[in-house]
Amino acid sequence: MGGWASSAWAQQPVVAAAENQPTTSEVVRTWKDMEYLGVPVFDNDIYKMVVRFAFDLFFLSLVVLVSYCPHHKNNQRYVFNFLIMNVVVFFICFTLKKLELELGMALGLFAIFAIIRYRTDQINVKDMTYLFVVIGLAVINALSNSKTSYIELVFTNFAVFMATLLLERALIQPKKIRLASQDVVYDKLELLKPENEATLKSDLFARTGIQPERVEIKKIDLQKGTASIAIRYAKDAKSQ
Repeated sequence: MGGWASSAWAQQPVVAAAENQPTTSEVVRTWKDMEYLGVPVFDNDIYKMVVRFAFDLFFLSLVVLVSYCPHHKNNQRYVFNFLIMNVVVFFICFTLKKLELELGMALGLFAIFAIIRYRTDQINVKDMTYLFVVIGLAVINALSNSKTSYIELVFTNFAVFMATLLLERALIQPKKIRLASQDVVYDKLELLKPENEATLKSDLFARTGIQPERVEIKKIDLQKGTASIAIRYAKDAKSQ
């Protein structure tokens, strides 16, 4: 009896220690409640962010890779701009959604995009429209809340993608025009600069009566101050 009692008494602290150990759920709860410098280490909104970012990336890929790239094979230099602009705007919008900002301050932050200008190159209206589309996708996916169902979110993203794709294929594609060519010797070399393209075409039309669609430079003679160029024009535009 004495031996049994002593062994039972020796096991009591072990059982008590085991009962005092925190469970797995308590450990997880404690980890989620941790803070550093007053900022929580974990937030359940991370799940919402990942899901909505996945939506955003999926439909962004459709717009850029399926709608834009196949119809702009000769001009895909803005693909990087579209992708990075969308990603940055998404995280800006998702972060600002959790802050209580006054309307004026919020508009001021988004007005930053109004000062973005590409000074080294001119962006045509169509590329600017695509830039607006990818920014719009980021805003839609980042700012949607619990009042917006996933079905509504998928439908909105899919509608934007289908609008760009159908317009590209049905309405935007210009008809192919067979161009004729006329070689001329031109003496105003300063107008051959890319930024003077509109002035060059106007000058050629005034001199030759040909309305150029595009101008190709074949040879430049700096000693004589002349250049050999080819004027590409529609056949029915020569007599206009």
